[in-house]
Order: sequence, then C-alpha cells, then structure tokens
Amino acid sequence: MSESTSFPISATHFGDLDEAACDGCQGEGRQLGFEFSYAFQPIVDLRVGSIYAYEALVRGPNGESAGCVLAQVTDHNRYRFDQACRVKAIKDAVRLGLGELPETRLSINFLPNAVYRPEACIRTTLAAARSQGLPLERIIFETTEGERVGDGRWYAEVMSEYRRIGFLNAIDDFGAGYAGLALLADFQPDLIKLDMGLLRDVDSHRPRQHIIKAVLDLCREMGVQVIAEGVETLAERDWLWQQGARLMQGYLFARPAFQRLVPADEIEALLR
Repeated sequence: MSESTSFPISATHFGDLDEAACDGCQGEGRQLGFEFSYAFQPIVDLRVGSIYAYEALVRGPNGESAGCVLAQVTDHNRYRFDQACRVKAIKDAVRLGLGELPETRLSINFLPNAVYRPEACIRTTLAAARSQGLPLERIIFETTEGERVGDGRWYAEVMSEYRRIGFLNAIDDFGAGYAGLALLADFQPDLIKLDMGLLRDVDSHRPRQHIIKAVLDLCREMGVQVIAEGVETLAERDWLWQQGARLMQGYLFARPAFQRLVPADEIEALLR
C-alpha cells in the first residue's frame, strides 16, 4: 500500500490545521469554472418523531438539477469540486439554521475517487466545521455503492480514518451498485441507505420484502443503522416500520428544498 494511505491527522491536531495547507484543497475559494448550490432533504427518525439529518444535494446556482452541475465535473476538476462541495455544504447548512438544531446531522456526499491524499484532503472539511462551530460527530460522509472504487481496502481505510477523526459515514444506494456485500465485508459503516429501487412497492412485492428483511437482519447483527431511502407511500412506510426500520427519507416526508431546511413541524403528522 502506498504512502498516500497513511493518515497523520487526528482530532488532536484540529486546532493546528491550515485551510490553505494543500493546493487543490481550498474548498469553494478555488476556481472551478462553474457555480453550484444546494438543496436539503430531511432524513427522519420515526422512532422519536424528529429529523435525524439533512442530506445536502448539489444543485445549480438557481436550483438547476444535479445533472447540470455534475456534467461539468471532469478528471481535471473533480478533486477541487469534491473539496468545494464539503465546505459549501457545511457553510450553507449552518447559515440556514443547522447550528440551532443540536441533535440534527448534516449528510454530505463525497467522491471517493477524488480522494488522492486523504490526510490532506480532510483539512478543509475540518477547518470549515471549526469555523462554523459544527461538531464533527454531526457530519455524515455519504458515498454511493455505485461509485467504482478501484481499491476497496484502501477505501475502507479512508472511511475508517474519517470515523476515527469523529465523522459518521454511510454507504448510499446499497443494493444497486458494484460493491454490495463485498464492500460491507471490508468496512462496516455507521449507516447504509437502502436503494430506492429495492423499496418501491415493497409492501406488495414479496421478493423485495425477503431481500430487505435479510439486509435489516444483517445490519442489526453488525451494528449498522439503516436508512430507507426513496419512501413515497404510506404503505411503504408502514411495511418498513413493521420490519424495524426507523430512519427514512423520501418524497412522502419532504422533497429537497432549495437553500432551505424543511422544519420538523411541516412534516409533523407523517413523523407521528
């Protein structure tokens, strides 16, 4: 394994970090050649009737789709884009009121293939969290299972180090990508997000029911929390609840809100 997999940064070094220490890791201050913004969608905890986290979803500067932004990401700017996303998500969420919700987390998508030097690339995230007063344990790093990761063990080491520093981590779209159970064997995240394709009409689709029950049982055994992603109907919600799923996300509760954090009282009835 190359020296790029060594991780000298720890939480004890937090106060010594320099946001400009690494070229290419200077967040939204670096020129990308295009602008972007965020919409935020709540992840709800039905067990306590509250919002567990807000997922930051990239949008164009005027609310254009994520595809319009991601189409401009290339191998040349992927690294800077990933860094800029982390910094802007933290700043926007705090500006919109996340800092006043001490039990609510922020989930940030990141590109594992953009992490070239993990020990340097985490610096701007730490600096942004520090400057905004957002505790590290309230930040979730979320990566999709569908993202091709060339070295699964290296990826597991990156995420293990993020956890050691204090972040939570999640595998998105679980059950839809390339890695599947092999990735879960190498690394046990704090959370997995079940792919919405698996959840569609699950209340009446027996093969999907068997798969989801097996995943829920497996995650309980491994101490991994499950988020049911893409919940759209009351029937889907109720079936998942009966199987022990407590964390959910989807249009049933709230659509992504551009530059806004949807307050819990707007989805209170569904949370109950």
